[in-house]
This record gives sequence, C-alpha cells and structure tokens, in this order.
Amino acid sequence: MDSNESSPPSVSRDWFFPSPSPSFTQPSSSSSSHRHHLHTPPSRRFSTYPKPSNPSAAGPALRTTSSSSAASSHRDLKYAGFSRRTNFSRRYQRSITPEVDAPSVVPQIPQKCDVSNDKTSTPDKFIDLVGGRLKLRWQMAFLVALLITTFSSLLHKNFSLHNQSSDLQAQIMKLNGRLQLCNLLEPIDGDDLDSQDSIDLPNKRLKSMALAISVTLLSIPFLFLKYVEYISKSRSPDNLKEEASLNKQLAYKVDVFLSVRPYSKPLALLVATLLLIGVGGLALFGVTDDSLADCLWLSWTYVADSGNHANSEGLGPRLVSVSISFGGMLIFAMMLGLVTDAISEKFDSLRKGRSEVVKKDHTLILGWSDKLGSLLNQLAIANESLGGGIVVVMAERDKEEMESDIAKMEFDFRETSVICRSGSPLILADLKKVSVSKARAIIVLAEDGNADQSDARALRTVLSLTGVKEGLQGHIVVELGDLDNEVLVKLVGGDLVETVVAHDVIGRLMIQCARQPGLAQVWEDILGFENCEFYIKRWPELDGMQFEDVLISFPHAIPCGIKSVSCGGKIILNPDESYVLQEGDEVLVIAEDDDTYAPVALPNVWRGNLPKEFILPNSMEKILLCGWRRDIEDMIMVLDAFLAPGSELWMFNEVFEGEREKKLIDGGLDIERLMNITLVHREGNAVIRRHLESLPLESFDSILILADESVEDSAIQADSRSLATLLLIRDIQAKRLPYREAKASSHGRKGSFSQGSWIGEMQQASDKSVIISEILDPRTKNLLSMSRISDYVLSNELVSMALAMVAEDRQINDVLEELFAEEGNEMHIRQADLYIKEGEELSFYEILLRARQRREIVIGYRLGNVEKAVINPPGKMEKRNWSLKDVFVVIAEKE
Repeated sequence: MDSNESSPPSVSRDWFFPSPSPSFTQPSSSSSSHRHHLHTPPSRRFSTYPKPSNPSAAGPALRTTSSSSAASSHRDLKYAGFSRRTNFSRRYQRSITPEVDAPSVVPQIPQKCDVSNDKTSTPDKFIDLVGGRLKLRWQMAFLVALLITTFSSLLHKNFSLHNQSSDLQAQIMKLNGRLQLCNLLEPIDGDDLDSQDSIDLPNKRLKSMALAISVTLLSIPFLFLKYVEYISKSRSPDNLKEEASLNKQLAYKVDVFLSVRPYSKPLALLVATLLLIGVGGLALFGVTDDSLADCLWLSWTYVADSGNHANSEGLGPRLVSVSISFGGMLIFAMMLGLVTDAISEKFDSLRKGRSEVVKKDHTLILGWSDKLGSLLNQLAIANESLGGGIVVVMAERDKEEMESDIAKMEFDFRETSVICRSGSPLILADLKKVSVSKARAIIVLAEDGNADQSDARALRTVLSLTGVKEGLQGHIVVELGDLDNEVLVKLVGGDLVETVVAHDVIGRLMIQCARQPGLAQVWEDILGFENCEFYIKRWPELDGMQFEDVLISFPHAIPCGIKSVSCGGKIILNPDESYVLQEGDEVLVIAEDDDTYAPVALPNVWRGNLPKEFILPNSMEKILLCGWRRDIEDMIMVLDAFLAPGSELWMFNEVFEGEREKKLIDGGLDIERLMNITLVHREGNAVIRRHLESLPLESFDSILILADESVEDSAIQADSRSLATLLLIRDIQAKRLPYREAKASSHGRKGSFSQGSWIGEMQQASDKSVIISEILDPRTKNLLSMSRISDYVLSNELVSMALAMVAEDRQINDVLEELFAEEGNEMHIRQADLYIKEGEELSFYEILLRARQRREIVIGYRLGNVEKAVINPPGKMEKRNWSLKDVFVVIAEKE
C-alpha cells in the first residue's frame, strides 16, 4: 500500500492528545516515499480518524479539502490549549514541505496558534475577565428569567384550562337548564344567560391580569437585585477603588435607616405584611372565582394562620395558598423576634437604670463615695416629717451594684425612696433622664482619691448643670476637696452653687475640738437631723420685738440669729439684744424639726446678775500634729489666730524639713508673720514606735492625728495608719505615766475646765493630753467610738451631715461658714461657775438671759454626771439645782 494510503485524513481531533492538522503532515502525490517518511509524523496508536475506503481517491480528496482541514485543525488547537499549553508553531514549521498547499493555511496559523498573542497587557486581561463574568451572570439571569416566564406561562395555561373547563361546565349547566325550560309551557327569557356570559368574559381577563401583576411584582425584587449587581460589576476598576459599589451603598443606607429610625423595623414589617396580603390576594383572585375583597381577606387569613390553606381545592389555589402561608410564617417569626427584642431591651434598660425618672421636688445626688451612706441616712431623717421623700442617685456604676450596696447599709430609710440610675453627670441626656431641672436640691459628691482631679470633675459637672436648657429649680451643693478651688467653682456656678470643702471643715473642727474637748459631740447633734438643727422661718407676730425678748418666746426652740431684710437678706448670728425685728425679718433657731416650734406670749423671767466676770484664759499651749495634710498651712494659720502667744506647734511627719518650708510657702503661708505660735519640726514615721518615743508625748496639751497625704487616696489605708499611731501614742503615754504622776496631779490642766469635769473624764490616762483622730471611713469611726481608745473621732460623717443640711436649706451654709471661720462667732464650752453660784436654783431661761449680759447665747448644757450634752433642752421655765461641775454650750464671738 502506498504511503499516502497509510495516513488517514484528519477530519476530527483527539481531545486528550490533539494531533496536528493533515495539511502539515500529508505530502503531495508526486513526492517520493523517502521524503514522505522524513516529513510525516508517526501515526497515533489510538486514532479516531476514519480510514478512506477508496485509496485512489485519497489524493484528490486531500487536495480539495486542504483549506477546510486546516481550519478544523486550528479550531481543535484552540480548545486543546486550555488543557495543554504546547507551542505547535515551530513543530508546524519543521513539518511543512514545499509540496503542501500552504497559501490557505499560513495566514491562519498566527491567529490561532502563536503563543506570543497571549502576552497581552494586564488591564486587557482584567477587562476580558470581567466581561466574561458579566456575560456569564447575564446568561444565568436570562436563564432564570426564562424559567420564571416558562413557569408563569405554564401556570397561566393551567389556570386557563381550568377556567375553560369551568366555562364548559357552566355552559353544560345552562344548556341543561334550557332543555328543562323547553319542556315547560311558559317561555323564559334567555337574555339573562347571555348577559351573564358577557359579564364573565371581562372577569376572566381581569383575573388573568391580576395573576400577571402578582407574578410581575414577585419578579421585580429579583430583577432589581440583579440590576444592582450588574451596575456594581460594570464599573471600572479605578472607580471601584475610589467609590464603593452600588449594592454596598444600598446596604449601608438600609442599615442606617434601620439603626437611626426607632420605628423602622416595625414599619418595614408592616409594609412586608401589606405587600404579602396584596400580592397574595391578587394571585388568589386570578386562580379562584371569588371577588377581590374576598381574596384579600382570604390572603390575610392565610398570613395570620398558616393552617387555613388546608381547605383549598385545585392546583392553583393550593399553590398560591401555600406560598402565602409560608410568607406569613416568616412575617410572624420576624414579628415575634421584634417583640422579644423590644421586651428584652426594655427589661435590660430597667435593670441597668436607663429609664427616665418622672419626679419633681426630689433630691438628686450625683456621684458615689463613702459619704453616701450617712448622707442618705440624714436625708431620710429630714424627710420623715414630710411622710418620706424621693432621693435619686446617679453615678457611673451599674444600677444593680448601687442598689446592692445601698441595701447593705444598716439604717432605716423612714419611708424615703431611693432610686438609682446609671449615667454620667457630664452628659446632658443623662441629666435629663433624672429630671435635673425639677429637683429641689442637687448634691455633687467628691470622688474618692486625688482632690485636684475630684474638684476638676466637680467643676465640669457644674458646667453641665448650668447648661441645662430648662433651667434648674433647686440649688447645687458641691463637695470640694481643696479650698483653693472653691473660688473657681463659685465663679462658674454663680448664685446657684453652695460649696462645702470637706478637708477644711474637718480641719477646723479638729482645731476647735482640740482646744475645747467635747465640742465634737455638740457638732454631731447640731449638724445631724436626728436631734436638733438650724431652721429659718418668718414670724410676723414678732415684728417690732427686741431680740432679747425673742430669745424667751420659743419654748421648744432657741433663737440664735436674724435674717435681716435691711442688710440684704444677710444672716446676723448672735445680734445685739437691742436689735428690733423689722417687717420681713426671719428668725434663725435651733429646733428638733421645722414643725415643732412656734412663738408664745412673752413669759415673766427674772434676769439676775452674773456671779463673776469672765477672764479669758491666756495660757500657752503645746500641740502636736502627726502627719501631713494637703491644706496644713490653713490649719497653721487658724491655730495662730486661736492660740495664746508663746504657744508651740510641733510638726511630726516624714516630709524633710527643707521641703516642708517650701510646701508651706507655696501654699500661701508666711512663716515670719506667725504671731502666736512657734513651729517645731521633727522628722519621722508616725507608725514606728522608736520614732514616737523620741517625742515628749506626755507634755502636749493636744495631739492631732491627721490622715496623711501619702495614703489619702485610700480611706482604709489612711484609717489604718491613724489607728496604729493612736495605739502607739496611748501605749507610750501609759508607760510613762507612773514616773510623772506627781507632777501631773499638781500641774492640772490649763484652761477653763476643772479637774473633775465631764471633759476631764474623756482625757487621756495621763490626765494631760487630748488626742483627736481624723478618720475618713465612718465604719472605722464607729469601731473606735465603741472601743473608746480615742477621746474624739472626727470623720467624713460630719461632712455628710453638713451636705444634707445645706441641701435642705442653702441659707444654713452661711451660718456654718461663720461658725467654722476664725473670725466672728463660734461655739464654746463654758463652765457653770460663770453663770450660777453653788446651790443656786435657776431655770434655763434665767441662765439664758444672764448669758446675754456677756452677749452669749446658751444653746445647751452638759451635767457633770452624764456623758452626753443636751441641746435645746425642754422645760425651759422649770427651775433646778445646778452644779459647778456642769458646763454650758454657748455661741459667742471669738475669744
């Protein structure tokens, strides 16, 4: 057989092993056998090419079909390139012979087989890839639309056949009716039947239109999403880098709408429900014989109850009813989720204290500190006469934690309700949540820790309060930690603000109680609402009466001042006895409650004369300050104003002596201008025994243990340090007492108090020194008071009492400031021999009038055999025998 006959023509290709085109492998008929073996590639083992039946016709057939074979071969190579990238161009060039009819082949080779065309630019490849993907997506969208259209047409055809069968049945029924009518004698009118046919035809068209509209409405969201996706993909890569895609923008707008609008989710659910009912009603109208109104109602029943579709008959009504019921289940599932989320959010808001307080005339406390317990106790006592009150506490803590801590406080709230809310006083929205504009008093508590940071936060809180648009009905009471910041807070708050400097109050009380032991208990009685406190009230029946007569006009109160109209509403404490009350003047009294006192007719009281003149004690004192306070320079200036010339003030702390003078000067103290005291510096640790033993502890008249500045941020550490210092000093004094017993018994205590008075019983075992301890935590104060290891304990509880009193009546702040100041009037402890003689029987009113001869106001007394003083005693007209061991508590000018 000839070589040409042994090579089958290439009419197809192997997909796994593509073979070259016959145009490059078949030689011409005139070529020799040797050339044919050189240029003809080896035949494949598994060839799929058909073998020609006529060998003689192989040559002509090859020549006539060379061009078509070459084109087929190139098409095969294009698809084979995806499975196997092989460069056939060089192989083809080596296999081509001069005898091959190549003019029709050569121009097509570079277009189909040249690998160099693959080296195109990256943007062209990206555009081709995006175009291919978009084309594929559009093909899928077209396919889905075609399926929907086909399904709709089949469904419509089914419904049409059903309608036609119904029409045929109706016609059969009409014909049967006519046949029956033919047997009757009376003729009937067939126009009614014809009119019915004319009416049914438009109804059928309307039902078909309704069905088409429902299918169209269902297809619109899908087509819209496909269109949005197409728009997003059709944008250029440069625009995609600069701008977000359209579907992302739409998703963002929907997210913003659902997040910002409070009623967006229920509104969206309502719109979805109405659309489902409307589309379902149209679909039912198209597949049933019912009216549109009945179909809409039936659609609602399917949405409301998914089991109602069980009674549907026919393929069309059942398919539509099942679809509506499925949509109804989804809608009710979403509705249940929304209702559950709303209820959970509401309960969570109530639990976390986010709900609004709808109250007025309530007391608002902003902040949280250790003073809150005693402050709530005082406010509850103050509101007891009113049948209880409302106290709202807002702090940056969890509501449940605040309620738990308040529940642990061991005192009776006396029908006063305490409402806790979680929020920040620096945010106006949180302030409105607690009805700040309707509160009768606002108390801003200082935070525990650094005083400067606490005062800075209090200043920002005052700024927030003054920024309330509705205005404030009540006043603001601000607790500050540093006296230097008081001016700035008052500058910001103006007339709305009353300040209570906790550090300054405790420091001044410590000095007063050190010089006059027993005064701390008097201050606790006056500042607290449990016993007697200050009240200011207008009494028109007292107009034109002298102040001396006003003193004995209240059997259940003690007048101690006048709020004068002529002085611009200023409170005059301890005025002259010749002062005459004018119209509009108010009387300042000390009483148990604001509704327990009233003036009566002027009684007849014998005045008498004082037994002796009061001689101001001018003895030098020696005082020890253990620890270093932030405002210690203020205490030094107050002591310099109170003490007699030649007194010594020993300062024992861990601050270096050179650094002390620098701190005192920076605080505003001029050491060279101290007139009455001399500073003695000692360096050491107050909790180390050997350091304390280097001091003459038995020689001091008073020892003040201060809460050291180094541990001031922690109340527990400061109290522990003060307690340790107190125990060490008491132990050292007790051990040194036997060696100084004779000297102590002969020396006595200098001042206006006798050796056997009730104040002397509360002095130290050495019968010489009085120790005053500053305790920050009220719980530690209770422990020390029960153990009686210290004479007097001053704690932040007194500050809480002052805050509560100023919150109830802001005018009391002026009274307290004068009583605490180094100038003006203050409280004193006087011995009884200044007012009575031994064995003399007098009433309290008579002693009160005798004290007026020295311009003093007696507000109470302390019997020699009783531990507690009585302020505003009852039975002021009753006479009794007094002892020289008794003492009286008076308000008088500074000595």
